[in-house]
Parts: sequence; C-alpha cells; structure tokens
Amino acid sequence: MGKLTDLLQLARARGHDLGLPYAGALTPLEAYDVWQLAPGARLIDVRTHAEWDWVGRIPGAVEIEWMSYPDNRLNIHFLAQVEQQVDREALLMFICRSGVRSHHAAALVSEARQRECYNVLEGFEGNKDARGQRGKVGGWRHAGLPWQS
Repeated sequence: MGKLTDLLQLARARGHDLGLPYAGALTPLEAYDVWQLAPGARLIDVRTHAEWDWVGRIPGAVEIEWMSYPDNRLNIHFLAQVEQQVDREALLMFICRSGVRSHHAAALVSEARQRECYNVLEGFEGNKDARGQRGKVGGWRHAGLPWQS
C-alpha cells in the first residue's frame, strides 16, 4: 500500500478506537503528509481571526472561524462557508489551537454533509506544558511544519 493509504487507515483506526463521529484523527505530521499526498485535500483552520493574526497562520489553509473573538459565539454560517470555500469531494482536515474546536467542526461537517473529515490532534499550539503554556508540547508549530506570523 502507499503512504497516503497507510496514513488514512491509521487515522481511521485511531478514530474508531477513540469513538469519533467522523472518519478519523491525524497527528500534525500525518496531516501535513496527507495534505501533500491527497489531491484536493484541504486543511481548514477553525481558530479565530485574533489567533491567526496574533499566533500565526498556516499557509494554504482555509480559514473559517468556528467561534468569534472576543465573544466566543458559534459561527452560525460555518457550514455554508465550508460549502462555499471547499470542493464537495475534498478530504477535509480540521485544525484549531489544541484539537477541541476542530473536533466539533469535523463532527458537524461529517454529520451534516456526509464528508470525509479528520481532526488534527494537538492542533496548532499543542497541549499545555507544566507551566500552563502552549506551543512547547506537541502541535503543528512545535512539529516544525509550515506557518507564518
């Protein structure tokens, strides 16, 4: 089997083991590889405008807020924005700061649109370290994957 097939099977098995309501879960490195290998795959960054501006962006990612800042209101247009910005047949991977909002986004899109959706575990900034800070333990940025400030 090819690398893409192996990565997606691993993500699906992980998703099954975790009882996820969507196709599966990928580590940041796996998600980056899938993004490079799967024609038309899209990475959807569901963080807020403030996070993109202050923490950093992933070049080439589709940016659609799951919740707004500073009021943390759910984006009621989220599904419509996904439909407008990505191809209906695209494999979708969702990422946020730590993997929580992206989990909910993947579940919603998977259920509502019957699409192949994956969550990026650890998110952009990863888990909190012993001091309660992000960006030092796991995550897209810590893995050295492409991002810009």
